[in-house]
Amino acid sequence: MKKPEVLIVGAGIAGPALAYWLARNGYRPTVVEHARQLRSGGSAIVVKGPAIPVAERMGILPQLRELATRNRSLTLLDPAGKRVLRLPSSSGGSPTVEVTRADLSEVLHRSARGDAEFVFDDTVTALDQDEGGADVTFRRSAPRRFDLVVGTDGMHSTIRRLVFGPERQFVSDLGLYGATVPLEPDAIDDPSELTMLTVPNRMLVVHPSRTTPLAIFTFRAARPAPHDRKNIALHKQTVADTYADVRWRAPELVAAYLDHPAPFFDPLTTVRMPSWSRGRVVLLGDAAAATALLGDGSSMAMAGAYALAEELASHHGDHARAFATYESRLRREVRPRQRRVGLLSRLMVPSTRPGLVVRNTVARAVGRTNRITSRETANGKTV
Repeated sequence: MKKPEVLIVGAGIAGPALAYWLARNGYRPTVVEHARQLRSGGSAIVVKGPAIPVAERMGILPQLRELATRNRSLTLLDPAGKRVLRLPSSSGGSPTVEVTRADLSEVLHRSARGDAEFVFDDTVTALDQDEGGADVTFRRSAPRRFDLVVGTDGMHSTIRRLVFGPERQFVSDLGLYGATVPLEPDAIDDPSELTMLTVPNRMLVVHPSRTTPLAIFTFRAARPAPHDRKNIALHKQTVADTYADVRWRAPELVAAYLDHPAPFFDPLTTVRMPSWSRGRVVLLGDAAAATALLGDGSSMAMAGAYALAEELASHHGDHARAFATYESRLRREVRPRQRRVGLLSRLMVPSTRPGLVVRNTVARAVGRTNRITSRETANGKTV
């Protein structure tokens, strides 16, 4: 029998993970990515929760641990740059691993490329589906017909726009912006320490990463920046204006942002959709249910890829039922995260000095809990 052909749009995290599992469940996956190659650099992400057993089943967990970032502690600074407290980055018994997004993407790509077709420097421009499949038009490649199409192309998903409607229907801003820029290796003194300075409405982080440190700006702008993703000059001016009066290393880090040819900048948003599928098209990862700030988008993408492939295998030939059961499974994970993202945004980037005091009090309590957990784990009291 001919293997069902599935087009996966996006080669970040969810796409290669899904390709891996679909190939092992009797499908023929093709992954198309608009970038010319896998993305390099990128912020650190934490593989945790439901993604850990998925990584174990794929046999990639040892590789991820070898590629782990050097971050072991978090130091909070007051507005003058003085240390407020220092916390371990996670509890001693926590089965998590922090890697760069680029490293995770590369490991997943290596795992899937032997069983999937990868097409770079291309994207979908039109999609027309019927009861038997979907006819897909590409920017560069010849048109092709697929049995199913999966959009794993992130927050600004092309597939979501083509099939479900304009982005503005599903995306909600948190009122925050995120901007990052890579730094020189000698920009940090302690390669195991993540340092965070917060003043009202602005946060500035120096993350050691693995080989290339990052400066991370998270802030509420005095005047909302227009949503022009290609206007780099506007992004740079917004960051410079927002951090003009911030002390510590802000002038140096803003200068690095201004000097970079293409620093990252984007509003922090959530994606909420009434349904993740329509006909033979389904969304996965940030395209379906992005939740900014929680730091587990990549983990949810891996878990979602496994769940979608498993449901398609369980309901072979009945994609509608498979899509529905996959969505039901993942929404149980997504709903509580999206409910608390607003509170988390206010806690992470307080708008007032009293809010900073509350945030630091919560951080101290978390630090005490982590230290107790670490001691109990070391004494063999927990598993």
